[in-house]
Formats: sequence, C-alpha cells, structure tokens
Amino acid sequence: MNQLEIIYQDSYLVAINKPHDLLVHQSPIARNAEEFAVQLLRDQINQKVYPVHRLDRKTSGVLLFALDKDTNRAMVQQFTNKTTEKKYWAIVRGFAPDVLTIDYALYREDGVLQDAVTHIKTLETAEIDLPFGKHLTSRYSLIEAEPETGRMHQIRKHMAHVLHPIIGDRPHGCNKQNKLWLEKFNMKSMLLHAHSLTFEHPVTKEKVTLKAKPSNVFATVYNLLNFKALDL
Repeated sequence: MNQLEIIYQDSYLVAINKPHDLLVHQSPIARNAEEFAVQLLRDQINQKVYPVHRLDRKTSGVLLFALDKDTNRAMVQQFTNKTTEKKYWAIVRGFAPDVLTIDYALYREDGVLQDAVTHIKTLETAEIDLPFGKHLTSRYSLIEAEPETGRMHQIRKHMAHVLHPIIGDRPHGCNKQNKLWLEKFNMKSMLLHAHSLTFEHPVTKEKVTLKAKPSNVFATVYNLLNFKALDL
C-alpha cells in the first residue's frame, strides 16, 4: 500500500484519512488481512501509535491516534463521555427524509442490547436513468449522519432499518442494489465516509476539527449522480 494520508500531526496526536478496506488493527473476524492502519502508520512515522477510536474496515475517513498512553487515555475518555462530534457522509438508496433521528437499539455480538441514536439530514437527492426492478429509474440521497452513540456498524444498521441502505454495504445493505452498481459501474466500495471529527485537544484544550476528503470511488459516484452539495 502507498503511504497513508496524514491529515493532522503534533507531539501528542496523529490522524489519517483511512482508505476503504483497511482494518484499524488485527481482528479475528478478518484473519486474511495482511495490512493494518496501526502497523502502517507506526512504520510510516517510526513511532508507536494508539488508536483512539475505530472505523469499520469498509468505511473511509478521519481516524485518530494518540502518540502516548496518557493522551490515549484522555482521548478515549472524550469518546466515552460523548463530547466528540463525528460527522459522516453516505450515499443511500431512495429519497431519505430531510431530517431524521433514528433511535433504534442494536444488539452487540454477545447478544446484549444497547441504545443507539443517529441524527441524519439529507443534503441532496438524485434520480437517474437506471432501471431497477419494476422501476425505470433509480433514486438516491446524499446524507450527513451524526452518531450520538458509537455502536458497531451503527450508521449502516440504522440506514438499513429506515429502508435507505448505504450503497455498497454488505451485509446490511441491499444486495440487489449492490449487484446493480457492481455490474453497471464496477463499484465495490461502501459509500460511507467519516468526513469530520471535532474534539478538545487533551493538552492545549483547544477545539480541533479534522476533515478528510472522500475517496476517489465516493467522488466518482457523487459526480455520476450529479450531486453539487459538497466541495469535493
């Protein structure tokens, strides 16, 4: 893999724009993976790094690391206390509501039910000449999602729950839509991107907002749908 895109770095923290399909660290559920963000970044900056939070393997965008244990502890506490602000962009099936709060509890892998809340707003909609099932056209929305909680696959599961699954999401998305995009446009990535993260710097106490540009795949689909809302 080419070098990771570093979007922020100081003596305490470093952040990257994580590409699609890169695991944050080794995982028993993906034993075939050979590259991980933790090791790649460590080797790139020649320094040990501690992941402060997680992004799904298929999700791109802002991923923050601490450079020492004390900073890591302080930053993890901010995520635990829900004082950080995370915003994601996604391209989903159908015309999503203008604004919506999804309050829908999700099960952990061990069967424990946890509260989960996601706030979404629709930035733009598109209808293109792409026959799908009994419909002569296909409709899509560009949304911004702000998770209030941080459950595994939360945005993916919540968008599927409200029947606006993220394009390219497997297994939570629409298999027929995913197949359509694969066959028509050779599109294999999931169109979910962590575009901004806001937090209080644990040392300077200043408010920091980090932003990451979407992947080329996301931008290609964005342009194909003739969206205009974002400055890509």
